Amino acid sequence: MTELDPVIHAQARLRVTASLAALSDGDRMTFPRLQELLAMTAGNLSTHLRKLEDAGYVAITKTHQRRTPVTYVELTRAGRRAFEDYTAALRTLLAPQPGTEVGS
Repeated sequence: MTELDPVIHAQARLRVTASLAALSDGDRMTFPRLQELLAMTAGNLSTHLRKLEDAGYVAITKTHQRRTPVTYVELTRAGRRAFEDYTAALRTLLAPQPGTEVGS
C-alpha cells in the first residue's frame, strides 16, 4: 500500500505546502500573507511551519525592509519534491485498482 508522508499529511501542513507549491520555484511569501491566505493564527502557523522546517521542507528567512522585520517562507527543493511525491501517492491511492468493480 502506498504511504503518505506524515509530515505533509496533517491538514494544516498540507494547506501550507500546497499554497507554497503554487508559487514558482524560488518564489517566497511573507508570513502575514500566508497567515491571511490560510486563515490561521500566527501561533498555529508557526507551529506547523516549524515541523515543515525541521523536515527540510520549508525555509524561513527573517530580514528587514527598512526598519520593519519581515519573515519570508518558501518551499525548499526537498519540500517541493515531497509535495510532488505526496500528490502522486494520493492519486495512486484514489485511482481505481485493476480488477475492482465500482459499486460492488
